[in-house]
Amino acid sequence: MKLLIDINVILDVMLAREPWVHQSAQLLAAVEDGRAEGYVAAHTITTIHYIVAREKGQHVAARAVTDILRIVQVVPITSADFQQALVLGINDFEDAVQAAAALQIGADYLITRNTKDFKAGPVEVRTPGEALAMF
Repeated sequence: MKLLIDINVILDVMLAREPWVHQSAQLLAAVEDGRAEGYVAAHTITTIHYIVAREKGQHVAARAVTDILRIVQVVPITSADFQQALVLGINDFEDAVQAAAALQIGADYLITRNTKDFKAGPVEVRTPGEALAMF
């Protein structure tokens, strides 16, 4: 099963954000164990580093990026993906780029805790808990 993992799921783990950290960590562990293929859009990596560095410092941010790159594969984002994101009917452009990345890899699901933000999107969305129930 291919999963495009939205940035909020990863940040919930990296920043230990309650109450979401536990299910999100379990989802990343399932990906690490090979129960699913995990992907993130390329811009997710830079955003993770920026937010974690702001909250926890450069050293922790570098470690967070190293850890996530060990677990997931990165989907390169091209100008075609940005163009597609503009016409997907998703109000938030960053969310639309996530959906375009999911389409690019043929993801079975886009995993996010903000499922309502992707209702108009072309890929089925699930929360980390819903994804875990499918394993």
